[in-house]
Amino acid sequence: MNSEKIYQIALTLVPKVGDVAAKKLIAYCGGAEPVFKESKKALLLIPGIGPAIANSIVSQDLLSAAEFELKFMEQNDIKPIYFMEDDYSFRLRQCGDAPIMLYTKGSINLNAKRIISIVGTRRATDYGKQMTDKIIEGLSDLNDIVVVSGLAYGIDIAAHKACLKYNVPTMGVLAHGLDRVYPQLHTQVAREMQDQGGLLSDFMSGTKPDRENFPKRNRIIAGLSDATLVVEARKKGGALITADIANSYSRDVFAVPGRVGDENSEGCNQLIRRNQAALIQSSNDICYLMGWDKESEKNPSLQVSLFVDLNKEEQEILGILSSKEKLSLDLIGFQAKLSIPKIMQILLQLELKGLVRALPGNQYAKS
Repeated sequence: MNSEKIYQIALTLVPKVGDVAAKKLIAYCGGAEPVFKESKKALLLIPGIGPAIANSIVSQDLLSAAEFELKFMEQNDIKPIYFMEDDYSFRLRQCGDAPIMLYTKGSINLNAKRIISIVGTRRATDYGKQMTDKIIEGLSDLNDIVVVSGLAYGIDIAAHKACLKYNVPTMGVLAHGLDRVYPQLHTQVAREMQDQGGLLSDFMSGTKPDRENFPKRNRIIAGLSDATLVVEARKKGGALITADIANSYSRDVFAVPGRVGDENSEGCNQLIRRNQAALIQSSNDICYLMGWDKESEKNPSLQVSLFVDLNKEEQEILGILSSKEKLSLDLIGFQAKLSIPKIMQILLQLELKGLVRALPGNQYAKS
């Protein structure tokens, strides 16, 4: 059994330690396993770590629960993916509140070239379902694309079914453990999805689909994707929460307009009216706005010339910041596996060269 995985899973079980605090522990201690090897005295020196958290870690009781969970995963073909592993979604890693562990089932590529999430109301109309089908049919011509949704009633399941129909890889993000499927009615669809995509959760087995889990699930749907498309949505609901989160991650948000006064389209029309989403009428609109209709890659010679005056470490940091997203100092340190002082020194040099800009709150972005 993979002892390293046991420590990684155990870290998610520490009471009152969320993903942000867990990353802080990893940064201070140098990894998940060293966290559990630290003394209580050393743990208490870490900002935000009090006696209750320190006692939970040094007691080692969580390791037994993590070992039991790992056995369950091995028996049920569930793959645990740690925050720093290559299989982990590089898009999700850019989000400050990204989970340190993901649990997957199926043949998921979390780092496909193009990933779009499609969400909407659970009370989808024929119009919403038809638009979902039409858009996914148009996207099926693209290479290396994955459609993400939440396996819920309405637009979610319509998106997954359309993907199966047009042979588009699709991923269902769940608000519970992978020991069950909710709603149960979608069990067969979930099974079929695993042949050309799969299921994903950051919740361990035994976790029920409680109401408070769904907003947490929505942040993963938004973070996994280049863009989020809302097909039908009311004024309030999970689809608008996902759109808000996607906007907070500086991801593209799209919405399909509906008739004025239509209850199921009020949310989409509101997003468009407030400039929180671009109006989408077809897959062509998405491809145009995302640049997915341009198959040519960036000029390699341009990339080479960019790195001529940079050393290896500077190239690596710039590569981490290669997207348009801003990244925190801690997150850059995690990915580069360098100390915070060293990262700060490199970032300063890149800033002086005009390649990186510093943002409020210890955030950095490529210029």
